[in-house]
Amino acid sequence: MRYFVSELINIFYLIINNIKVKKEVTVAVCNTHQEAEQVVKELQQSGFNMKKLSIIGKDYHEEDKVTGFYNTGDAMKKWGGFGAFWGGIWGLIFGAGFFLIPGIGPLVLAGPFVAAFVGGLEGAVIVGGLSALGAALFNIGIPKNSVLKYESDLKADKYLVIAHGTPEEVNNAKEIITGTLPSIEVSVHH
Repeated sequence: MRYFVSELINIFYLIINNIKVKKEVTVAVCNTHQEAEQVVKELQQSGFNMKKLSIIGKDYHEEDKVTGFYNTGDAMKKWGGFGAFWGGIWGLIFGAGFFLIPGIGPLVLAGPFVAAFVGGLEGAVIVGGLSALGAALFNIGIPKNSVLKYESDLKADKYLVIAHGTPEEVNNAKEIITGTLPSIEVSVHH
């Protein structure tokens, strides 16, 4: 419990200190968890601030098993089909959570986007009938037409890697991603 509270405090600290969780983002749509992992590692090696990086994706395919068990004071003990992937991501990216999203299914969220999602749980009704996930994407600066596309991508088992930051940081993230994996769809939203 202490670890969970500590993570929540850290997430709210980012928001309170205005580390650009809103309005300036680069979104990479990755077809596989291997692509998403490669994007995250490339951004990390290029010096991108990992506290400004989020990832959204499904954990497993057609498994009726618990995806993970969490033990306070330790790391995940058991994961579903992509355990090594999520275990590695969990160690790199700041803050994470597991959610069941109606219409999409189970998603793992990591990074500053978790705070936007939790806020979206309350704000979904206010943001034009979008789902909580859609409201969170909209609230970080993604236009509604792109929100619907990203929700479809997640339903199709793709991964979103989101770089938050200043215009310079998000443009730099796009250059790093397209330079590493030119086949990945990357968009900047200001």
